[in-house]
Amino acid sequence: MNEHSRKRVSDGVMMFGRSALALLVALLIGGVVISLGGYSFVEVYTAIFKGSLGTSRGMLLSLATATPLMFTGLGFAIGIKVGIVNTGLEGQLYMGGLTAALVGIYVDFLPGPTHAAVTMLAGAIGGGAVGLLMGWFRTRFGAPEVITGIMLNSIITYFTGYLVNGPLKPAEAASPQTAPILKSAELSRLASKSQLTTALIVCVILCILIYLLQRRTIWGFKMTAVGMNPLAAKVAGINGSQMYLAALVLSGAMAGLGGAALVQGVFKRFVDIISNGYGFQGIPVSALAAHNPLGVIFAAILFGVLKAGATMVNQSTTIPFEFVDMVQALVVVFVAAPSIILSPIQKIRSFIKKKDSGPAAAGQGGAE
Repeated sequence: MNEHSRKRVSDGVMMFGRSALALLVALLIGGVVISLGGYSFVEVYTAIFKGSLGTSRGMLLSLATATPLMFTGLGFAIGIKVGIVNTGLEGQLYMGGLTAALVGIYVDFLPGPTHAAVTMLAGAIGGGAVGLLMGWFRTRFGAPEVITGIMLNSIITYFTGYLVNGPLKPAEAASPQTAPILKSAELSRLASKSQLTTALIVCVILCILIYLLQRRTIWGFKMTAVGMNPLAAKVAGINGSQMYLAALVLSGAMAGLGGAALVQGVFKRFVDIISNGYGFQGIPVSALAAHNPLGVIFAAILFGVLKAGATMVNQSTTIPFEFVDMVQALVVVFVAAPSIILSPIQKIRSFIKKKDSGPAAAGQGGAE
């Protein structure tokens, strides 16, 4: 193992240690707040464990919940690599879900696996198209993607809501939704009587591919250069506008795949409120992973565990499930900003060293 490889392993171990410490501190502080609220933190954490990891059903639910979060977290991580803050993930997820539903309903001449794959591809195209629009606003007019993303989120959710309340709503439907997608467009389940589908495998593969793309290719190098110093990248002959467009299209495509996964594996149709905030929650998932595509896999699973556990807390206790959301937020804060934990520790260590060195220095001075 060469020096570079050893350094990467050492950095990885250190990052893992910091994340584990941050998780422990978040759970401790969360426990204190829960206790101050007059509830038992032991009961809360026990319910979270039982609802997410304590049974095979809970584990499957955790992974199923993690799947759309993995897609949107990966989408945000791709954008941030070039300095793009993609706030439009929610709208991209909705558009991806809608286009996937339309292909799943009306394209009826394809065999099963092919139809399912084409339906997922349609979801990626739908989300990528929204990313392309954001990129066009950014490169053509200089419009900040943060603003255009938020704006498009509202436009798309209202537009899709109109469609499933009107033109696309079946006459017999009691709630806003489209017709069911064809069986051939549905994703295969990884376990019976669960919502866990092959979309999870697809996303894990994509996380690995994006990681390799960013670390091992010229395109990835250009993305990193633009993200670190756009002016220097321009001087080096790298077209920043092209990188912004490419990153936003790819980022939007990942979110669109998340919408397709919900349509093809969970709802089997497009519904009015298809997302439980998955687009917005992709941002903290990416932050928790330090915007590393491989880290996104584990960060999304952690979020899935907490969300599945929140369901059990809501069902089996009288404790407000918002406490679980609070713990989730604490985890993100402490992992994304490790200096909150490390800075006080370093100050304490520095104080102890000064205290220990004081008498020693005094002793040396007296001896002289």
